Amino acid sequence: MKLTELLKEDTPSISFEVFPPKTESSYDSVRHATEEIAKLRPSFMSVTYGAGGGTSKYTLDIARDIKENYGVPSIAHLTCVSSTKETVKERIQDIKKAGIVNVMALRGDIPKDKVGEDRARWDYRHAFELVRELRESGDFCIGGACYPEIHPESRDRKEDIYYLAKKVETGCDFLTTQMFFDNNILYSFLYKIREAGITVPIVPGIMPITNAAQLERAIKISGSHIPERFKNLVDRFGGNNHAMLEAGVAYATDQIIDLYANGINHVHVYSMNKPEVAERIMLNLSAILGR
Repeated sequence: MKLTELLKEDTPSISFEVFPPKTESSYDSVRHATEEIAKLRPSFMSVTYGAGGGTSKYTLDIARDIKENYGVPSIAHLTCVSSTKETVKERIQDIKKAGIVNVMALRGDIPKDKVGEDRARWDYRHAFELVRELRESGDFCIGGACYPEIHPESRDRKEDIYYLAKKVETGCDFLTTQMFFDNNILYSFLYKIREAGITVPIVPGIMPITNAAQLERAIKISGSHIPERFKNLVDRFGGNNHAMLEAGVAYATDQIIDLYANGINHVHVYSMNKPEVAERIMLNLSAILGR
């Protein structure tokens, strides 16, 4: 099933992101975690892709397993940074062979050994170039990323919206946001992009923070603004693992309920391969989701 069909529905739904193992030795544990999350029957699950294709060989296996064995629609991530056109075309063919129709088209993080290179010589410098390749290569439902707090490499909001519009113009069917911890930031972002003529569905991405170290990594990766309310929560409960898990899930649940209350029906959760977190959130939302 194409995710565009799911995103047309006007009832609240929740989906989860999982990531493949970094090494073969951890494959079984990661697969078990993703299967436990699939058993919760989310609206769909996305499977990430290693920088430079580092974990790509597992992405399609997991996405196909979720779809075929659990009946949960899946979307496979695909990145293009530092890749050649030949390599990307091969990966697109692999996606087709796996029977995957939903693809998240991302530029991807620049590998450390590529930082400082002359990007003019790269086959792909922006995500919209991958979107175009996918659109020309098959009948895919294509997702893309967006940044409520501006992409770290954009000079300003105007440039950020320009490249976002390029993704949509070249074939993006919907957009999923980077994590954020203040819903007002998302609402402001939605107003600005709608005003700019970007009308595709936007799926908010929520990251449940369940330990203090995770928050530090999240800030480093995304540069997200952390509200005082959430800082106080981490200061108070960060030293107690069980308390922080409960508080982090409660904060994420509160964000999701507020989004639903404001007319946003589809929310994506970055589960970090933690079935217990996904299950707690689903239980908190059971009546809203009609479970």
